[in-house]
Amino acid sequence: MSIGEVVTLLQQGIREVLLLAAPLLSAALIVGLVVAILQATTTIQEQTLTFVPKVLAILFVLALFGGWMFNSLGEYTTELFRRIPDMAR
Repeated sequence: MSIGEVVTLLQQGIREVLLLAAPLLSAALIVGLVVAILQATTTIQEQTLTFVPKVLAILFVLALFGGWMFNSLGEYTTELFRRIPDMAR
């Protein structure tokens, strides 16, 4: 296995992680920003007020994109296991 192949595997792994994490993180970011703006305008500084909407948004996005995320990760893992014999050479 050459250095180029190792770098390609690492790039694909990082790309897969970013692709799977992006919907969840962006939902948490948007909800957190909206709640922070509401807290700033109403001067309510309750810490649990930011936590619950973020968890609900993440669960909603996970329910919405969970099947796609599972399939994408499954395809990546299958491809990785398929390459194992080539890596041993």
